[in-house]
Amino acid sequence: MTLDLYYARRFFQWFAVICGVLMTLVILIDLNEQIRRFDAFDVSASQIVGLTLLNAPAALSEFLPLIMILTTIVLFVGLARSSELVVTRAAGRSGIRALAAPVLVAGLLGLLAVSTLNPIVAATTNLSKSLADTYRTGGPSALSLSGEGLWLRQGSANGQSVIHASSYGGGRDDIVLYDVTILAYAPGGGPIRQIIAETARLDGDEWLLHKAKAWHMTAGLNPERSAATHDTLRIPTSLTQDRIRDRLGSADGISVYDLPTTIRDLAEAGFATKRYQVWYQVELARPLFLIAMVLVGAAFTMRHTRFGGTGLAVLTAVLLGFGLYFIRNFAQILGENGQIPVALAAWAPPVASILLTMGLLLHAEDG
Repeated sequence: MTLDLYYARRFFQWFAVICGVLMTLVILIDLNEQIRRFDAFDVSASQIVGLTLLNAPAALSEFLPLIMILTTIVLFVGLARSSELVVTRAAGRSGIRALAAPVLVAGLLGLLAVSTLNPIVAATTNLSKSLADTYRTGGPSALSLSGEGLWLRQGSANGQSVIHASSYGGGRDDIVLYDVTILAYAPGGGPIRQIIAETARLDGDEWLLHKAKAWHMTAGLNPERSAATHDTLRIPTSLTQDRIRDRLGSADGISVYDLPTTIRDLAEAGFATKRYQVWYQVELARPLFLIAMVLVGAAFTMRHTRFGGTGLAVLTAVLLGFGLYFIRNFAQILGENGQIPVALAAWAPPVASILLTMGLLLHAEDG
């Protein structure tokens, strides 16, 4: 038990060190990117730093597999150089048994990533996007899918607009909304205009509405008398196709606790939910994938340094870790496109990775 606690403490210490170093680099790189992105806007240094810090949890979540494999490599290379692994084996404990503590710590960190880090990432991602839109256009933009349809919010110096559509479609290069209702608000907050239309197509920096009817909401004025119908009507927008497509089907801003309800509501409304289902299962399988990263790092570094080739072993472990990470993402894409079942896309890569690395470990230990 004492030896297990020692290994667990060493593993967690190296995890904290590598996490701190890597996140410092990521924050500095993102800070430079935010400065470049908002160079043409009137954004203060504190606001840019705030956006950078809000992006940090999402970066940590994305880099967790890399941090895990680097932590394992540093730990076991250090133990091999100090001959602590030799002493452990001489005391009658196998190398695989020595992995119990690091694997347990990795599993606990994976559970924390799912239960705690994921909701934090969802909240900070949404806030970051809202603030970025406010700095660019003077008002926040938002997009959400629910059982009631698609909701969009766009902002500008002239006020806010809320857009509701019962469904959406279009090809790769266009966005089309159906059964559209637009409610425009003045900068002070009161509604000033309502528009309904059969369809709305994003055309550059404007919405092109077809068969639209508009009401002006002015105090003391009968809206119906001032209503006007249009075969086509254009209204400006701060939204772009790339920004809408990035958010359509993206689960980054949805907590893992809210995903089941979101999936159910979207299914009832007739929207595709495959992407959300795969994302949910991938998040649940994250602890297993982090454990697989630990086993990958250990499979190539739990050897005495007198055998040589430590640099090659480290490089092989890192490359194999990247390969497994690529396979997991590829399987996720196949699952989102319906090419393979959701459960297979989410759970097969981590389970296969664990089985592969366990085979390598057993071969190294028992020949």
